[in-house]
Amino acid sequence: MNINKPINASCGVKLPDDFSLVQGGPLFQLFVRSRLSTSELGWLKRRIIFFSSLTWLPLLLLSTVSGFTLDGVQIPFLHDLETHIRFLFALPLLLMTELIVHQRLKPVVTQFIERGIVTEKIRPLFDACITSALRLRNSMLIEIALIVLVVTVGHSYFFDLMTVKVDTWYLIRTVSEVRFSAAGYWFAYVSLPVFQFFLVRWLFRFFIWGWFLWQVSRLKLYLVPTHPDHAGGLSFLAGSLAAFIPFLISQGALLSAIIGERILFEGATLLSFKQEIAIFVVLLILLVLGPLSVFAPLLARTKRQGLLTYGALASQYVVEFDKKWLLGEASQDEALIGSGDIQSLADLNNSFEIIRTMQVFPFGRETILQTVVVALLPLVPLLLTMISLEDLLKRLIGMLL
Repeated sequence: MNINKPINASCGVKLPDDFSLVQGGPLFQLFVRSRLSTSELGWLKRRIIFFSSLTWLPLLLLSTVSGFTLDGVQIPFLHDLETHIRFLFALPLLLMTELIVHQRLKPVVTQFIERGIVTEKIRPLFDACITSALRLRNSMLIEIALIVLVVTVGHSYFFDLMTVKVDTWYLIRTVSEVRFSAAGYWFAYVSLPVFQFFLVRWLFRFFIWGWFLWQVSRLKLYLVPTHPDHAGGLSFLAGSLAAFIPFLISQGALLSAIIGERILFEGATLLSFKQEIAIFVVLLILLVLGPLSVFAPLLARTKRQGLLTYGALASQYVVEFDKKWLLGEASQDEALIGSGDIQSLADLNNSFEIIRTMQVFPFGRETILQTVVVALLPLVPLLLTMISLEDLLKRLIGMLL
C-alpha cells in the first residue's frame, strides 16, 4: 500500500460519522465474532476480564506452583509491582482508551463540517481523507507486521534493557546462564507480547490520526483569522486530548511501577531517573499533540495573510476616519457623539488584535500543561521515597495557602 499517493476523491466516500481509529481491523473483527466486543465497542468489561485473566492469572498460578509467589527469589510474584500494574491497570486502560477514543474523536472530526472549515467544494476530498485513514486502520498486513515486531524486537528489547538485574519470579540468573521459570515462559511468550501488541497498535493508531490530519491540512480549508478562538477556528482539535487521557495515565503508571521497582530492589533514587522522566514526558506530548501540529504551517500562513489583509483594511479605515473627523470633512449636521464610526474603529482594532495574537498551533500552553500533569500524575507516589507523607502534605498545603 502506497500511503504517499495523492488524495483522490474517487477512492471512496466516507462520512465524518464513519471515522473511528479503533472500529475496524482484523483483531477488531475477531473480537466481534468471538463476542468480546460489539460493533460499537461494547462489552468493555468482558475484554478487560478476558485479557487480564490471559496475561496475569496464569502467572499467579504458575508462580504458586514454582514456590515464587511470596518468597524464593529476590522479587517474588506478589511483590512485583511492575507486573501487576502492567496487566491489571495499564492493559485495561489501553482497552478503555479504545472506547473513549471511538466516542470522542467522531465529534471532533465532524466539527470540520459543522464549522464550515471544510466547504462543499472540498467535501469530496475530505471524505477521501477519511477513506484513506480507514484503509490503513483495516490493513491486515500492518497488524501482522506489528505482531512480528512484538515477538522479535519487542521481546529482545524488554529482556535486554527493561528487566531488573536480580533474581525474579520469572527469571533466574546463575553464573553460567539465565533461565526462565515456568511462569517466566508464559510471561515471555504470552503475557508480554499481548501487552506489547496492544501498545504498538496504539502507536500505529496515533500515526493514523496524524496521517489523517496531515491530509486534511493540505486541503483548501476555510480558516478565519479573526475567529475568537485565536486558532482560525481549529481550537476544537485540542479537545482530542481528553480522548487519550487513559492512555497517558496507563503509560505514566507503568513508568512509575518500573522506577518504583528499581528504587525498592536496586537501591536507586527517583532523581536518578529525571532524564528518563523528561524524555518520557516529551515523547507523550509529541505523541498526543504532535498530530495536531501539522496545521501549524497553515495557521501561520493564515495569520500572515490576515495581518496583511486586515492591516490594509485598517489603514484605509483610519485614513477615512481622520479625513472625516479630524480634517473637517464630516457634514455639519453629523455629530461625533452617537456616531458608529468610533465603535467601528474599536471593533476593527479588536479584530486586528485577535489576528496579532493568533496561535500557530491549534492548542495552547494550557493543553500542553494538562498533558504533562496527566502523564506525571501516576509518578506522584514516588515522591514518598524522597520525602515523608507528612512533609509532602505540609508543603502542598503551604503552596495552596
